[in-house]
Amino acid sequence: MAITAAMVKELRDTSGAGMMDAKKALTEVDGDMEAAIDWLRTKGLAKAAKKSGRTAAEGLVAVQVGGGKGVAVEVNSETDFVGKNAEFQEMVSGIADVAMGVSDTESLEAADMGGKSVTDVLNAKIATIGENMSLRRMAVVEATSVVSYVHNAATAGMGKIGVLVGLSAENEAFGKQIAMHIAAANPAALSEADLDPAVVEKEKNVQMDIARESGKPEAVIEKMIVGRMKKWLAESTLLGQAFVVNPDLTVAEAAKEAGVDITAFVRLEVGEGIEKKVEDFAAEVAKTMKG
Repeated sequence: MAITAAMVKELRDTSGAGMMDAKKALTEVDGDMEAAIDWLRTKGLAKAAKKSGRTAAEGLVAVQVGGGKGVAVEVNSETDFVGKNAEFQEMVSGIADVAMGVSDTESLEAADMGGKSVTDVLNAKIATIGENMSLRRMAVVEATSVVSYVHNAATAGMGKIGVLVGLSAENEAFGKQIAMHIAAANPAALSEADLDPAVVEKEKNVQMDIARESGKPEAVIEKMIVGRMKKWLAESTLLGQAFVVNPDLTVAEAAKEAGVDITAFVRLEVGEGIEKKVEDFAAEVAKTMKG
């Protein structure tokens, strides 16, 4: 596979590696971006990268909470300008209201919203505003107490990142702190038991390869991996992370002090995991002029 300058730049931006190292990594793995990041990490040339963090789509995440239930809904638009449009915001708020009565995205699309389905309302708004939009996803948290938080809010209850936290008892102030922590720290799961075993195994293999580069005996490497994986698991799980409000405590310890259990959480970020097509502006202008 031909390795392009754009691919090298993307890998450099994602990993922080040098140009030649990025090019070599891509060559070694035949252009596979995720494998290239792992290759760079194995060689000690890149930090662990959050591969799903390249947000590309625009739009808003809206949150609603009530009666022990919370919903977060992501509605995408083509441009950030539309996300600031009051008409678009009103529609997203309405969709979040409807979401309180359903359990998944498919049901939400078909749900009634002022006499029309949510899908029909969205299509009508596309025609009015003149920009493509989509209801991408929704998530639900149910618990004794559900607390919400919106980071980088565009208006009340909606913004670029929406967080829901489920607690075993009422504690609004603590729940808000945890929600803000989640927005900032972006944990992969609530606890070690909730992590995808395949992801854990992949990380262990990467760490093994990194350790083997040191040339140490396998017996020593095995001991090294125990410590490294313990650290990685703590950093990847909400309950194991150092609490941003008091880094001397883990989130689990802070919850114990607050007298509650954290039972669930959801964090939706606009455009998370969507790759945006990068246009070559000069080529586009040249093509237009030829036309």
